[in-house]
Amino acid sequence: MSEPAILRVERLELSFVPMPWAFAHERRAEIDAYFAALRHERPAVWNGRVLLLHRYAMRDGVLRGDFLETDYASFAAWNAWGCPPAGAYDCFGAAAIAAADGAVLLGVMAPYTYNAGRVYFPCGTPDPGDLVAGRLDLDRSVWRELAEETGLTPGDVSAEPGWTAVADGSLIALVKLFRSAQAAEPLRARMLAHLASEPQPELCDIRIVRGPADFDPAMPRFVTAFLTEYFGTD
Repeated sequence: MSEPAILRVERLELSFVPMPWAFAHERRAEIDAYFAALRHERPAVWNGRVLLLHRYAMRDGVLRGDFLETDYASFAAWNAWGCPPAGAYDCFGAAAIAAADGAVLLGVMAPYTYNAGRVYFPCGTPDPGDLVAGRLDLDRSVWRELAEETGLTPGDVSAEPGWTAVADGSLIALVKLFRSAQAAEPLRARMLAHLASEPQPELCDIRIVRGPADFDPAMPRFVTAFLTEYFGTD
């Protein structure tokens, strides 16, 4: 398998262009059976509406793309089955939180979630609540996920301009770098306090990564690809 590609993106122009997702229709019975089994194992898994990229182009630092709407069950099944070619891409925003001492903080997904145990940047599949006048506002999506998962707000961190796109097959992670004036340890303590205050937090722990020695097999490839570039390692 080839390594993920990393591109610098200065601006996003993402539109909502609804269309039926053939995969969700053609494999409906299999999807419903898969999701019923998943819900039996993890009853809290949500089946709302999500947005998937179905067409995109990159030129002169601008990523333009169109998104369709589908149900989470179809998206989850597609993911679980290895993302077979289906005219869609898993495109989402992710928040890389850089502490004042250069470390990066990531979250460990809680046992009840679909991605239990995985070590991620705060992120989430965009949904219709991220649409503004027919456009997908990925900045809004990332800030929402950051606040929900860590408690951090614009008063706590500053967002760097632009994005780092990490493309890995059907996955396109758009990573936004957020910088904090706090060092990693007190920032982690603050984030853990937020998790403790939530009745059912999506994260169960916060990891501090100071370099490749802290990489974990539970980190998806897009995470380690971004971190490798961030820390300037090969």
